[in-house]
Amino acid sequence: MRTLPYPLPHEKCAVPLPLPLALTARLTPVAVLACAGWALTSGPAAPPAADHQPDPASPTHSSSAPSSTAVSKSYTTSPAPCGAVPASTVKSLVPGAKTAGKEIPSTDTKLRRTCSWNALKGYDYRWLDVSFEITESDQAAQKEYEERVKEKSGGGAVPGLGDSAYSVVNLTTEDKQQTREGVVLVHVSNALVIVTYNGSDFETKKAPSTDVINKGAIKAARAAVGVLPKG
Repeated sequence: MRTLPYPLPHEKCAVPLPLPLALTARLTPVAVLACAGWALTSGPAAPPAADHQPDPASPTHSSSAPSSTAVSKSYTTSPAPCGAVPASTVKSLVPGAKTAGKEIPSTDTKLRRTCSWNALKGYDYRWLDVSFEITESDQAAQKEYEERVKEKSGGGAVPGLGDSAYSVVNLTTEDKQQTREGVVLVHVSNALVIVTYNGSDFETKKAPSTDVINKGAIKAARAAVGVLPKG
């Protein structure tokens, strides 16, 4: 049986191998959240002259006109990410991983939460991340979604998932070791669901196929969207 030169981070095993820089970077995810709010102010209208009686039917003298536009959003807090993917799905996507997953520390768990599953079974390595991000409005979520899609060009839309969804798969090679990573972005009202799924084979130095990684990431994304409260 072949052995790897040193143990893989996050796994206590006797089959280490030098990891490519791209995969090593995936082993230390850091959750960073920036949250901003807006304040709307308005000044009082000038009072009518004392000797003038305003026409109640005139719209220009209405005192009940709204001063701001209501913010549209469905979610105020993030679901628990480690319960977003069924145990059976975790076992199929990340063989050998603990199905409970490991939640990554966040600066604000109401607005952003991430869970990770990873395992090395034999020479086959898999990593899965599922994140929820709650924004202040549907419009803010849509804008953030569109910006991230632009950053990850080369993918395509995923029909029937959330309000809009996008998936992209990329292959990297470091020291002749391939790693294939799929990312699925989903916009649902004022929430974003982000799934990252990747894998490598340290014996053949090949990566799983694009189809395997893409379908796995989409499967996890559908499960994650399903735990968002309805309505």
